[in-house]
Amino acid sequence: MSETSARLLNLLSLLQTPREWPGRELAGRLRVTTRTIRRDVERLRELGYPVHATMGAEGGYRLAAGTAMPPLLLDDEEAVAIAVGLRSTAGHTIAGIEEASVRALAKLEQVLPARLRRRVGTLGTATVPMPVGDGPTVDPEHLAVLAAAIANHERVRFGYRAGAGDLSRRLVEPHRLVAAGRRWYLVAFDNDRDDWRIFRVDRLSEPFATGVRTPPRELPAADAGAYVRERIRGMAVTYRAVATVYGPAEEVAGRLGGRAAGEVEPLDEDSCRWHSAPESLEWLAMRLTLLGREFTVHEPAELTGYLRALGGRALRAAGAAEPDAATGPDGGNTPGG
Repeated sequence: MSETSARLLNLLSLLQTPREWPGRELAGRLRVTTRTIRRDVERLRELGYPVHATMGAEGGYRLAAGTAMPPLLLDDEEAVAIAVGLRSTAGHTIAGIEEASVRALAKLEQVLPARLRRRVGTLGTATVPMPVGDGPTVDPEHLAVLAAAIANHERVRFGYRAGAGDLSRRLVEPHRLVAAGRRWYLVAFDNDRDDWRIFRVDRLSEPFATGVRTPPRELPAADAGAYVRERIRGMAVTYRAVATVYGPAEEVAGRLGGRAAGEVEPLDEDSCRWHSAPESLEWLAMRLTLLGREFTVHEPAELTGYLRALGGRALRAAGAAEPDAATGPDGGNTPGG
């Protein structure tokens, strides 16, 4: 391969990263002059690659969408990562992506070298994606628009339906897309509300990039994933439980997982009182039932009701009659009752 051809391939590989590349940065990467970069860009255009140039301090070169998709340049690790990703998308929450993933994977595996096909095949047979169920789906075009705007630091407008059903139009500076469980979230700075917000992507409609570029803002968190996790946790209803557990305090504390779960106060050798950390009713009930000890819940009343309903479902599933509320499963009084 000639030096010029190798340089063109390296330049094309850089331009396929969705960002603006200043001419000086490209020249530094390829160890040539900016004049050579301009000539190489013209050669790529002649070959059908739509390389756009923008002027100004933040200007540079970027590969734009054309009438047909030109060949992609992938190194070994990128090719394996894409193939494995395509294998794992079946059953995920992006609408219509399953069939497209199969078609794309067939095309990719056809041109993979034998050594990479073996790697992809080994990973494919050793892993099984877990279906996500009947959760909300997102439009892949919406993800593409948002991802491109994030890469180019462009403002985006879209319609948004809140959880209560209220509709609004939003103008935001997108920061990151976060996949959490069965949902996709957009972390963005809301220009109209002058604050950071999290948007569920399945509730977006007609997103489009405005073309207005803005300098990146600093997210008030370590990263976008941590920000989404803390905000979701902050919106969830939590309770502090107080319960007497009929077992040694040291044993109970160990089973609860230590001080992070709350405080365990000894009452006597065979019982203790647990003051929980704030948690959901489901998590509190699971902690208590997995202790393997009898217990009495003093508060909150919501936890008592949840446990009663949970116990009833468990008994019905086992085909057993539900005991009287005043007696325990063996007909005796429940401890502490």
